[in-house]
Amino acid sequence: MRFEGTAVAMVTPMHEDGSIDEEGYRQNINWLIEQDVDGLVAAGTTGESATITHEEHRRVIDIMVDEVDGRVTTIAGTGSNATTEALDLTKYADDAGADMALLITPYYNKPQQHGVIEHYRQINDKTDIDIVAYNVPSRTGLDMAPETIVELAKMD
Repeated sequence: MRFEGTAVAMVTPMHEDGSIDEEGYRQNINWLIEQDVDGLVAAGTTGESATITHEEHRRVIDIMVDEVDGRVTTIAGTGSNATTEALDLTKYADDAGADMALLITPYYNKPQQHGVIEHYRQINDKTDIDIVAYNVPSRTGLDMAPETIVELAKMD
């Protein structure tokens, strides 16, 4: 899949008790679509991916896919510093019907560039969903080298 246009990284609205505000989340989705965005990103770093549980993470993806209902491109944040965890979330997003998966480079661990390539390769080779490689050094302490990005672009 080729994506063109504007995709908005959504926050995950929460109730004071810490639970997901599903109604508010659905309202945000519809408002953004009414503003003519081309895609929505759920459970990325803007959407509190590092502070929600895996169950909440999956629920946020489900809500987005359900509410969007094919009107715009859905991009599920599925990254993690653990390759197995990122793979699990990416498989979930694919099964849930998301169009693409947004994977941040492994944070905290700061792998070498060949380790970054292997992280993405493991996930790419075991899923069918299109992957967006998310390079955000301010969050990860790691910057993908141009050569690394070239290698990732060669993957199917």
